[in-house]
Amino acid sequence: MIAVEDLCVDFGEGRARIRAVERVAFEVAAGETFGLVGESGCGKSTVLRALAGLNSRYDGTIRIAGEVVGQRRDKAFFKRVQMVFQDPYGSLHPRQTVHAQLIEPARIHRLDRAEQRVLAAIEAVGLPASFRFRYPHQLSGGQRQRVAIARTLVLEPEVLLLDEPTSALDVSVQAEVLNLLADLREQRGLTYLLVSHDLGVIAHMCERLAVMRAGRIVEELTTAALAAGAAHDPYTQALLAASEAYGETRPTAPGGQPTLTAMRQA
Repeated sequence: MIAVEDLCVDFGEGRARIRAVERVAFEVAAGETFGLVGESGCGKSTVLRALAGLNSRYDGTIRIAGEVVGQRRDKAFFKRVQMVFQDPYGSLHPRQTVHAQLIEPARIHRLDRAEQRVLAAIEAVGLPASFRFRYPHQLSGGQRQRVAIARTLVLEPEVLLLDEPTSALDVSVQAEVLNLLADLREQRGLTYLLVSHDLGVIAHMCERLAVMRAGRIVEELTTAALAAGAAHDPYTQALLAASEAYGETRPTAPGGQPTLTAMRQA
């Protein structure tokens, strides 16, 4: 469903030019959840933005369902591929109701049954229909992120790009949103590309993952191999050791997800 080959992204010009992503390549099968993990600033969100068409200045090839997509995307692409951002409040218009923001994608794409699509999306994310008439400031962080997810569902996409979708939420609701995403994937046959710095979240959500450092992928492995401590790259091993050390002080990762230590014990 997703294929990335030799992706390079630069920022700045001349001597100030910085290469943020260097020859990144990976594939994601239809219906799979693939994770990109690494420390802040390693380039994982930049990869996601290039895939989403939010950064059109890149080199390399991006394919969706076998079709090469250009640097400028058409409406058909955005109907097929949607993105959930890290900050649910920043991604919603503060002066528009939930209903106005959910119906907008349907109107842009001139889809029929717009009202029914909005109601179905609200129901799919577990919110009451009455929430359509609220404003973002009247919702909790978890509810705002559910609205952001519902907005993507209005278009019935095939791919969701998830940019740390729970990191801005209270730990008490992180697991609820992750479980919602897992249920939606199963029910709708969605394909996920999940960016996170949290190995616990990646281990809970993904079958496979790639570890990024300084704009490059240093290792690609399965979640089972990660939980078994079978990482080969020193940086991956360091991330794993840090996660294990954190897990020794608490039985679950943020959001109630199992740490890698708990996974091994299970």
